[in-house]
Amino acid sequence: MALDGAVLAAVLFGALLHASWNALIKGGSDKALDTALIHGLGIVIALPMVAIVGLPPRAAWPFLAASGVVHLGYYVALVGAYKHGELGLTYPVMRGLAPLLVATASAALIGEALGGAAWAGVLAVSVGVIAIGLSRGAVGGATGGNAAKALRYALANAAIIALYTVIDGLGVRAAGNALAYVATLFLFEGLPYLLLVLWRRRAQMQSTLAHARARWPVALLGTAASFGSYAIALWAMTRAPVALVAALRETSVLFAALLGALWLKEGFGALRIAGTLAVLAGVMALRLA
Repeated sequence: MALDGAVLAAVLFGALLHASWNALIKGGSDKALDTALIHGLGIVIALPMVAIVGLPPRAAWPFLAASGVVHLGYYVALVGAYKHGELGLTYPVMRGLAPLLVATASAALIGEALGGAAWAGVLAVSVGVIAIGLSRGAVGGATGGNAAKALRYALANAAIIALYTVIDGLGVRAAGNALAYVATLFLFEGLPYLLLVLWRRRAQMQSTLAHARARWPVALLGTAASFGSYAIALWAMTRAPVALVAALRETSVLFAALLGALWLKEGFGALRIAGTLAVLAGVMALRLA
């Protein structure tokens, strides 16, 4: 298994899609409900996809069940991070530490030991995205939130991301079909969080439904971006080492930082530029691994 040019290009495009739906959440006025809508609407895409490609084999279902539970924790931590800090702070920290955790666990859990160049690439990507997130512009401009609390949520989510990455990397290989696996995952994993948010808002159901009616077209775009991003990542994991794909996918932080600067008016200073260069060096090392 190798990270060839086609896989590299596909995962980079998936990274752009991933940053886009995260920016949609951060740019909204109700982050919890927007997150729930984006993933709850996954059934709209998943149902016709399952009808076309079918369900994955029985061997993949334990991984799907475990992933669905872990993803619920991911959404809760994601909303907490975005509630208390900038996209440019929380997103890179969440995504930057996860590849290191995946790479550390790969040999024991997946049977994929990384070589020197691969480790150098993973470390460079991780250091780069964390540097972007911890720049003065990100920490100092926490949009009226609590940067320390945002970081706690982000660190917890890094571990959650690493966990579901390993689970789904194994699951998609057991399935043998990335589209069937991700479509089935989206069929079930977003609805529990949507129902949880609606239950917690039951006393304000009228305003909640009004927000949902206004935001669902935008949320559906986020759903499509989320589905496409993860389908690409899981497909890549059937053709390249999971740890390398996980690290390469986190180049999404570059797109997130750019979207944050251009759309959400977040800062972009010297440390973010240095982090960007580190990420690019990491991508080159991963390609050569």
